[in-house]
Formats: sequence, C-alpha cells, structure tokens
Amino acid sequence: MSERFLLLSCCAPCSCAVISKLAAEGADFAVVFYNPNIRPSEEYERRCAENARVCKEYGVPFIELEYDNERWCGLTKGLEDLPERGARCSICFYMRLKRVMEYAKENGFSAVASVLGVSRYKNLAQVNEAAAKASAETKVPYWEVEGRKGGMQELRNRLIKELELYNQDYCGCKPRR
Repeated sequence: MSERFLLLSCCAPCSCAVISKLAAEGADFAVVFYNPNIRPSEEYERRCAENARVCKEYGVPFIELEYDNERWCGLTKGLEDLPERGARCSICFYMRLKRVMEYAKENGFSAVASVLGVSRYKNLAQVNEAAAKASAETKVPYWEVEGRKGGMQELRNRLIKELELYNQDYCGCKPRR
C-alpha cells in the first residue's frame, strides 16, 4: 500500500488497531467517516468525535463526509426488521463504500479500504462483495484490510482500554419503527 488511500471507518473501536498499525508502517492514508446509518444523530456525533480523536492520536488526517440519514433510510426502507448481516447491511455497505470511492476519485486518492468487517457482528465476505460492486462502478480499487487476525483483535482490545474509547453496543442503525 504505497499509494495514498482512504480508510472508511465505522467507529473508533473497530478502526483503532488498523489506524495504529498503518500509521506505524508509514502508510499514506486518511480516515474518512461516512456513516449515515448511525442513529440517533447524537450517537453519530459521539462516534465521529471518537474517530477524530483516534486520528489525532496517530497523526492521521480525518475527513467527515455528510450525514445523509434520510437517503440511508430511503434505501433501506422495508428492511427494518431484518437481522444484522441481512440485505439491509448489504445495501448499507454498498452505499457507504460507493460514496467514499466517489470522494476518493474526486480528491486524488488512489484506493479505498475499510474496517466495516472488523466487528465480529459483521460478515467480512458481505462487506467485500459490496466493495467489489462499488469498485467496479467507480473504477476505484478496494484494498482489503485485515482487522481481526494476526494479533489485530488483541491490539484492538488493548487500544480500546488504553485510549478509553467509547465502545458502543450496536452497529449504528437502530431500525425505525
């Protein structure tokens, strides 16, 4: 990963180990926060602030894109009662990855990576499938990042404690009723 790329982060706990590792390796990257799925808006603000704090800790540029919850709600309408890892997640991953890839293309980044599959509650293959679709449409390469294996989970747990990160108890989307 010698080129300048964007790392899509869903939250500080999922991204802290990857950010730490990439920064230590001298990677040329910025973290982008595009999470219109996070509800309510106060939760969104809290997670965004924690992400920015982690980036500041490691000297990594932080970019916040628009909070477009209305669009997200429209795209996932009718899928509110589906379980996590279902069709709602596929749509959500695709929406977010495609938007970040468009931003990357417009702003001189050569590729996109993400930590959307770091959580044990997520299906990494589902994330990679959405990324492949978005990449094919935008022509922006997607780089898979390992955030679970090879000591990354242990590093993640340690950093959550050391940095006293806010560790939320749900993905972000609270299905509407």
